[in-house]
Amino acid sequence: MKAKAKAEASNSSKAADVIKWIVTFALLVAAVIGNYLYGETSVVIRAAVVVIMIAAALGIAALTTKGKATIAFAKEARTEVRKVVWPTRQETMQTTFIVLGVSIVMALLLWGIDGIMVRLIALATGV
Repeated sequence: MKAKAKAEASNSSKAADVIKWIVTFALLVAAVIGNYLYGETSVVIRAAVVVIMIAAALGIAALTTKGKATIAFAKEARTEVRKVVWPTRQETMQTTFIVLGVSIVMALLLWGIDGIMVRLIALATGV
């Protein structure tokens, strides 16, 4: 009996999510079409209406199962970013100069090897 109740709850949850997604997309489409159709209206009013409609669409999408999972993921990611130990300005500058130096050395090395190979191929082909 409990399995049947869980299945029915799951089905009603999925149906509610589908309806929420349809409303979300309808709001977004209405924002785009409304912005196009009311092109002669003030830009400020159109922008405000579009922002409100997008906010409403995001609010409805956040109430779906996927939306809740996305919000939970964002909160966890924010927590992890707070745990990162960021380098100091001095460490950043030193690392930047090391990368720049190695890049210049490698560029010169590859330029030299390329020049040698061009001369060897020209010598071998007689061009």
